[in-house]
Amino acid sequence: MEVTLDNIDLRILELMQANARISNVDMAKQLEMAPSAVLERVKKLENKKVIRGYSASIDPVHVDQKLLAFIFIRTNEPMGCSVSGPALAKIPEVQEVHSIAGEDCFLVKVRTTDSAALIALMRNEFGKIPGVQSTKTTIVLETVKEEQKIQIPTFKK
Repeated sequence: MEVTLDNIDLRILELMQANARISNVDMAKQLEMAPSAVLERVKKLENKKVIRGYSASIDPVHVDQKLLAFIFIRTNEPMGCSVSGPALAKIPEVQEVHSIAGEDCFLVKVRTTDSAALIALMRNEFGKIPGVQSTKTTIVLETVKEEQKIQIPTFKK
């Protein structure tokens, strides 16, 4: 479902993405609007699922999640079958599941404490998902950039 956003909506998204804890009063000042009008717009953006939620960005090292890996997974499911993807998504260590084009079916981002935990994850969780045929794992040595920010389109004139 496509949602049409105007300049004010885009500006609200930009402000909230920069600081999800920004108050409606502070946004209203920057937008030169009444706080109640800003609140109404934010609620509409939430209801339309443009704003999907709010979360804190936590440094994984400080919670002993030092190993980051990307895993390509091949399944024997026919195209459009949705068994493996949701099963992968239920695993707590899995941060992202992407259905991809090419030889493999999924690209999965996982975080674990160390390589032993990664092996256990693959054996005990991925190995139990019916249809998983093979995996190829890439372990990240260093992260140069990692963020969830979306590029907000240029404001319309």
